[in-house]
Amino acid sequence: MKKRVYGFSILILFFNLLITFSHGKLNGVCVSQGGRFAPFSSEGKPPERASKGRSDLTLCRVFRKKTCCDAAQTHPALLSIRKLASTGEASQECLHLWELLECSICDPNVGVQPGPPLICASFCERVYQACSNAYFSMDAKTQVLAPCGVNDFVCGRAAEWVSNGTELCHAAGFAVKLPDDRYIDGEETSCYGGKASLDKIAGSWSAPRSERPQKDKNIGILEDFQQWVQEMQFGERVSWAVGGLVLTAGLLFVRFG
Repeated sequence: MKKRVYGFSILILFFNLLITFSHGKLNGVCVSQGGRFAPFSSEGKPPERASKGRSDLTLCRVFRKKTCCDAAQTHPALLSIRKLASTGEASQECLHLWELLECSICDPNVGVQPGPPLICASFCERVYQACSNAYFSMDAKTQVLAPCGVNDFVCGRAAEWVSNGTELCHAAGFAVKLPDDRYIDGEETSCYGGKASLDKIAGSWSAPRSERPQKDKNIGILEDFQQWVQEMQFGERVSWAVGGLVLTAGLLFVRFG
């Protein structure tokens, strides 16, 4: 009798865990990613257009029309890019790919799944190849690998910390989707950074603009940019000048490079 009760209890526990881990994905609501990533203020709500003002996205604005993110997630990503561009001594290719990696948190398909963000192994390897000579350090607070900053005492090239892309993504606080037989033609569809996901991101950025005349399109982009810059604090403008808004160029680089 005791064995039956014990077995039934285990079954109930497993069922509850299954519901907990699938809740976000099934209902399409934002689920905080945990780890080094700040909690979503939109926890339990569907991804939506980012609000303007102080909580607007300071990076990853390609996801602005539908995301779980606000400044709480994008500001740390912006600082990471800023460090990588300066003391990290990263190449332009590394900057593009690292920003794409950091912005995974803001992808609406990522935000509705229990974290940390699940990255395609092939994309992690591409980041590693581009950033292996850039300087990183172990963050004292989060215990994850991050671009070297001016106050970090121990910095080393990425290749000195890790030996491949999977290790790099894990060390940086991400989960990694390894290749398996379920992929069709080698395509990684259930993780961030595969061709399908990057094409979808790039398409969501370009489609609305292609529907408008060129003149109106340029004016709209300029007005949006001017309003965003006016709302930024001076320090944020400096940060953006160093490391921001390269994501669009990065998407084109990844897709056609």
